[in-house]
Amino acid sequence: MNPTWTERLATRCALHPWRTVAIWVGVLALTFVAMGLLMGTALRTDGGMTSKPDSVRGQDLLDEKFPDTGSADELIVVRSEDLTVQDPQFRTAVSDLRADVAAVDGVQAVGDPATNPALVSTDDHAVMVPVVWVDDSDQAEEGIPDVVDAVEAADGGDFQTAITGTYTLGYDFLEISGHDLEKGELQFGLPAALIVLLIVFGAVVAALLPVGMAIMAILVTLGISAVVGQVFELSVFVVNMVVAMGLALGIDYTLFVMSRYREERHAGLGKIDAVAVSGATASKAVFFSGTSFVVALLGMLLVPDTTLRSLAFGAIVVGIVTVAAALTLLPAVLSLLGDKIERLRVPFVPRQHGGESRFWRRAVHLVTRRPALTAGLTAGVLLALAVPVLSLQTGQSGVSQLPDSARAKQGYEALAADFPEGVRTDPVQVVVDASPSDPAVAAGIDRLRSDIATDDAFGGSRLSVSPEGDLALVEAPLVDDAYSQQARDAVERVRNDYVPSAFGDGATDVFVTGVTAFDVDYSNLINRWLPIVLTFVLGLSFILLLLVFRSVVLPLKAVILNLLSVGAAYGLLVLVFQEGVGNELLGLEQTEAVAPWVPVFLFSVLFALSMDYHMFLLTRIRERYLACGDTLDAVTHGISATGRIITGAALIIVVVFTGFATGDLVDFQQMGFGVAVALLLDATVVRTILVPSSMVMLGKWNWYLPSWLEWLPELHVEGGVEGEAEKQHAELPAQREVPVAETGEVSAPR
Repeated sequence: MNPTWTERLATRCALHPWRTVAIWVGVLALTFVAMGLLMGTALRTDGGMTSKPDSVRGQDLLDEKFPDTGSADELIVVRSEDLTVQDPQFRTAVSDLRADVAAVDGVQAVGDPATNPALVSTDDHAVMVPVVWVDDSDQAEEGIPDVVDAVEAADGGDFQTAITGTYTLGYDFLEISGHDLEKGELQFGLPAALIVLLIVFGAVVAALLPVGMAIMAILVTLGISAVVGQVFELSVFVVNMVVAMGLALGIDYTLFVMSRYREERHAGLGKIDAVAVSGATASKAVFFSGTSFVVALLGMLLVPDTTLRSLAFGAIVVGIVTVAAALTLLPAVLSLLGDKIERLRVPFVPRQHGGESRFWRRAVHLVTRRPALTAGLTAGVLLALAVPVLSLQTGQSGVSQLPDSARAKQGYEALAADFPEGVRTDPVQVVVDASPSDPAVAAGIDRLRSDIATDDAFGGSRLSVSPEGDLALVEAPLVDDAYSQQARDAVERVRNDYVPSAFGDGATDVFVTGVTAFDVDYSNLINRWLPIVLTFVLGLSFILLLLVFRSVVLPLKAVILNLLSVGAAYGLLVLVFQEGVGNELLGLEQTEAVAPWVPVFLFSVLFALSMDYHMFLLTRIRERYLACGDTLDAVTHGISATGRIITGAALIIVVVFTGFATGDLVDFQQMGFGVAVALLLDATVVRTILVPSSMVMLGKWNWYLPSWLEWLPELHVEGGVEGEAEKQHAELPAQREVPVAETGEVSAPR
């Protein structure tokens, strides 16, 4: 059979290794230039919906007709246990702090407690200093570190100072996410992944090569992000995504290709021939696995949200770069290293050269003795784990979910202690796009403010009119955290009860906006798009697998099995984070809700990664099936030949995302926990029990393709090449099917 394109590419790169390496070094050099010149302006800390829900339309009106609402973006609390606000020393300290904050570029106004009694606490020992930024988020993001520094410099001695607010919260999230990335991925994930690789390969050189490939893919993707970020809006969290997925995919794809290369070398092939066989088989499987990974993540690009699209962009690009490196750079490096990848053996770790694993072979035989029973029980357990997803609640985690060391949380707690009447940043804003001089509009505003005044969730209300007099703004500060369930319920009451009551059910020119309204609209947006993303991803994945394996049964079964692992992950996510079952034992925070983007992200990433492993496993099974025509033998060989590698690869991703779960941000804890748990279930329970038992039960039906689909192209993902290890195994006599009478058990169908 003619060589496949991946075989030809791998062979060419292996025959000209230095040329290939030089090209990648050039790409890396351009990457460093792009990162150095452009990265600082490529990523943003804010994100938002690209659609036009109620909150966005209201904010657009404010930006257009009422650019300066006078609302405080940050609130500084200054307290002294011994001094009162009337003491000269207290007045001087507040005055100096106000001057330092006002000097920061981007600060528009700083409130003065000396002229506003509402900014003084009831016990006269604390004051509140409102800070208003200019109408430019970029300036505020650049200036907030200087404001925070001024507040922290004033803290000490007789005074305790704290700050909270919109940009302080964003600054904390950015700082904590960077710390989580360093702690979770670089201090935990990467070393743990290296340990797994040392156990899998048993040699230091072989273990370091996948890490090097992953780092290469990460750097190149960050360089691409720096360029793309000049044109399209990218979230700063794209860095976390690129590092996590780059480590996971870079190590995994290298692991699969290297394992096949070592297996063929051990079977007696020469260096270039071993590269060619791994290129025809493992490399082609990597290509289609990478394709399935990208397809599964395309669904996230559909959601009109800049943060999710940024995460999808980072994962897709790092996936493409990783596949390109595995198909070109890796064969060149293997050609240069040859058997030197076996150097620096790890003591006490048995040498592994591929081939079948006796442990996994025994495991498959145990599972397939009673395939219906094992499949039924396992599926029942996964369904039981998925049950809690029925009570899933989504919502953003606010300041209360930050670690105690976060400045915004300390400021919020100080504000709540000294000003419990509900003066807060991030009020609920009701925008009335009509002239308040109209008697009917004025009456509606009065009724709205009257209803708000009777609601304990609010601390009163304030009316402002735009300079042109054609727009009214009613602001109602919330007593609770703007991201709490109580705040979300309050916004729903305003929208569903107070506004219709005040302006009539047909009112179309009244919009409820503000941070909490954005949170509610964002949750509704994600909940509306989740079924669409699921349908899109499942449909495209089914079509891809149909083309790859020329079977309608395998794609359907793969979709069902992956949904089982994803559903179980959702259920455990709700159980641990919402219900608080075992969260303290695991060092995780209990929350009122799961972050809205997490379910969409988890489904896309988990489906992408699980399809990744499914593709590798099924290509090996199909490769064996084409050689022997026996389903049981093909399944046994495929799992026993790949079980160790797939489990090792999955464990690497598990430890990488466990690094996120060890961080301080609850959203990242949920993401890391969900991915780690789902992949652990997928690589063990699904791949070890459900895949072999279901395939053995189906027998030849696994490969069923209706006659009216025979026109589909034959892609030959298995490469059309049978490796030396496969040939030797295929020459063994076929296992005899034992009659029921001899064992008392139902024999497995072929």
